[in-house]
Amino acid sequence: MPISDCEVRDPRIRRTRQLLQGALRDLMHTRSFEEISVQDIAEAATVNRATFYDHYTDKFGLLAALIAGGFHGLLRERNVEHNPDSPAAASAIILAACDYQILMHQGKEACKGESPFEPLVDSAITGAIRQVLSRNKQNLGVVHSAQSEMVSAAASSAIHAAAKEWFNSPNRLPVQEIVPKILALVLPMLQFSATPEDAAESASLEPIAN
Repeated sequence: MPISDCEVRDPRIRRTRQLLQGALRDLMHTRSFEEISVQDIAEAATVNRATFYDHYTDKFGLLAALIAGGFHGLLRERNVEHNPDSPAAASAIILAACDYQILMHQGKEACKGESPFEPLVDSAITGAIRQVLSRNKQNLGVVHSAQSEMVSAAASSAIHAAAKEWFNSPNRLPVQEIVPKILALVLPMLQFSATPEDAAESASLEPIAN
């Protein structure tokens, strides 16, 4: 779903978008993304083309929506959006980012990261991470500012890039071992705009051994 889809409350809109995303997912089991047209997707979803364009600008927007929706599903499973503690939430986000790399390459998600669509995949996942980081900052009482958004952007890019590099490593560590290492890298960025109370708590954490 586009990131905003995750906040849609109208059940009719959610149902239509779920139909469109499900149609694209099913079609990609039998043909490449390049071969799939908007008309193909609309027919598979049993809606017309006009309805498709009411929700997405093109099939690339729908693909980004599907990727982001799958990632947000992993975050919801970990109750990230209901946990106001930054280090714990960041760990859960990192774990979801690593898990999603595995899922994509196991064929359980629509896009497996083929090179033509890799930038779209990267953008969708990074955007999903950024949204959750920004929401957690608001829960912590961090005032919205250009600085806080800069931190969210930097941290989300770092989390996704690290998870992707981990997955592509020939002898990658178990996910349980890599998560705290990535957390050690991104936590200082998150603390940069944290509340004084949160920064004091995080400063008391012992450094993670290499």
